[in-house]
Amino acid sequence: MPAGIFNSTYYGKDYRAGAALLRARRPYLVKNALTGLGLFGFCVGVYAFTIRAVGQEDFSDVVIVPDAPAASKKEQK
Repeated sequence: MPAGIFNSTYYGKDYRAGAALLRARRPYLVKNALTGLGLFGFCVGVYAFTIRAVGQEDFSDVVIVPDAPAASKKEQK
């Protein structure tokens, strides 16, 4: 017996979900949507927190970089 999508009872010949697949997914639709929204909200919150935390950095602890390199003792002689 050949395997493939056309032997499945969940999909029709036009690759659309059949009535059996829609019935099987129905109990999980709301729970999966809420979980997806929660994950999306968490990711957006972490991103916003990170952008805000980095935006407050004033780099006052970074030493000022000189324009030209310092001359070594060999070059001064």
